[in-house]
Amino acid sequence: MSRRIDIKEVERAQKRIASLVNKTPLIESFVLSEKLGRPVYLKLENTHDIGAFKVRGAANKILSLSVEEKVRGVTTYSTGNHGMAVAFVAKKLGIRAVVCISSRVPKAKVDSLKSLGAKIEVVGKSQDAAGVRCYELAKEKGYTVIEPFDDPFVIAGQGTIGLELLEDLPDLKDVVVPLSGGGLLSGIGLALKSNRSDIRITGVSMEQSAVMHESIKAGKPVELEESETLADSLLGGIGFNNQYTFKMVQTFMDQIVLSSEEEIGYAIAYMMDKQRIIMEGAAATGIAAILGNNVAHQNGALAVIITGQNVDMSILLQLIKNYTFEKSKN
Repeated sequence: MSRRIDIKEVERAQKRIASLVNKTPLIESFVLSEKLGRPVYLKLENTHDIGAFKVRGAANKILSLSVEEKVRGVTTYSTGNHGMAVAFVAKKLGIRAVVCISSRVPKAKVDSLKSLGAKIEVVGKSQDAAGVRCYELAKEKGYTVIEPFDDPFVIAGQGTIGLELLEDLPDLKDVVVPLSGGGLLSGIGLALKSNRSDIRITGVSMEQSAVMHESIKAGKPVELEESETLADSLLGGIGFNNQYTFKMVQTFMDQIVLSSEEEIGYAIAYMMDKQRIIMEGAAATGIAAILGNNVAHQNGALAVIITGQNVDMSILLQLIKNYTFEKSKN
């Protein structure tokens, strides 16, 4: 039985994680502001130690565990960034961590996981398969499972981004949030709409395997086969027994925009060329939505959550070669 998560939990999370998680920069993108005819800001979650926002939720959850739970250790399943976040926090706190991933997780993220000292188990070709193994480990070893998104502490941790936006940008009217399992949008939506119900929240994802989008269309959680995508961090199911994020996304999201692989690739190269910012495909879905003029204009500031930068250099170099000196001039 799920319980209600309120704004007080996000405020408590902000205090709890302060020792491990720094406030991230919010900068205006003048090139995007000029393009849209309104102020566009980038919330640089790619500046965290692990290069992704996931450290917020992982820190809030792990710091909330009892001493006994910390001693037994933790396990998780992930498309990469959440696993890195759990490994990073566990290493900081001296806790054993086992991360279950699928064979689809890019080499850059696997290498980062190894450098953080976590034990890695590669299972199947989907996050759901990795999740099954994660729960088997929890049963066998007594580990605590650190859910990637559908957990009150994880949601509240991600919601601290919303509190920071409200502190730094009083004129905020629009927020563009990459959407997968929904922990990020649920937390940010809770933080923002609890304070300012007029702020419009746009979820963004890739066209293929957008499970939350398809689940909302169906009115219930559905399962999709994972497809190859530049936005690999947005892969994975939301769980048939989803307790929190499905309903919270339904409540807080005002609209959703899906971007093609072509648009995502172009957005990565565009931001590298124009602003020298490295971002992974999931983060670039927000930029793709803006470049495609898919967020309806209104006066006031728009903020895009740049969720992470953990992209294989080989992919980045190929995209720059394909796009930067050709299409970005148009």
